[in-house]
Amino acid sequence: MSTKVIINGAKGRMGQALISCAKKIHGLEVVAELGREGNLAAVIGKADAVIDFSVHAATVEVARLCAQHKKALVIGTTGHEEADAIAIKKLTLEIPIVWASNFSTGVNTLFWLTRKAAEILGPDFDLEVVEMHHRLKKDAPSGTAKSLAEILAGVRKLQLNEAARHGRVGITGERTSNEIGVHSIRGGDVVGDHTVIFANVGERVELTHKASSRDTFANGALRAAQWAVKQKPGLYNMQDVLGLK
Repeated sequence: MSTKVIINGAKGRMGQALISCAKKIHGLEVVAELGREGNLAAVIGKADAVIDFSVHAATVEVARLCAQHKKALVIGTTGHEEADAIAIKKLTLEIPIVWASNFSTGVNTLFWLTRKAAEILGPDFDLEVVEMHHRLKKDAPSGTAKSLAEILAGVRKLQLNEAARHGRVGITGERTSNEIGVHSIRGGDVVGDHTVIFANVGERVELTHKASSRDTFANGALRAAQWAVKQKPGLYNMQDVLGLK
């Protein structure tokens, strides 16, 4: 029996990748492709799950519709305000929601490796995150970079909003051991590059993931939708989908 999904945000770059990749996946059927003017409420009854790659401002309403109709939801948008994030998380009491900053299998392996490296290398290593995306990306830092920084802060038992240093300019003074540098680069058509740097005196460890195709994210999101429809209500991410927790 196939999993029926709706692609919300189908006209965007990720939406087009999702539609293309879905055609190659056995047991998956796209029953609606919605752009900005699409009416999700009119078609949601046809689907088992909704995959939302529209805009972050629309996510709360999409999540409410999914909860109303008891449909699983995969959220691929980033840049949400705190109030919206709280509202969305409340709805996980009613439906399964997979909410990830990045759906790539490789990036989620990077998340796992970042946590392990931070635990092994310890507090003597300075921590920096560098990300680069295409010139059209609207938010910075990327959701993936935020996730990487959150992992590092969690291992170090730091509050990220206090530890994060988003670029440096002027006379900043010496770097403190509690800083986590987060740096965003924009240009060209870069799909997404992320590097985590662990720097100590005399040695440096760098973990890097580079995406050359949006298909890696699309295939992950489609996999998440197939997985989510079998789950109980709750908040999940790609680490759950891939069994990395």
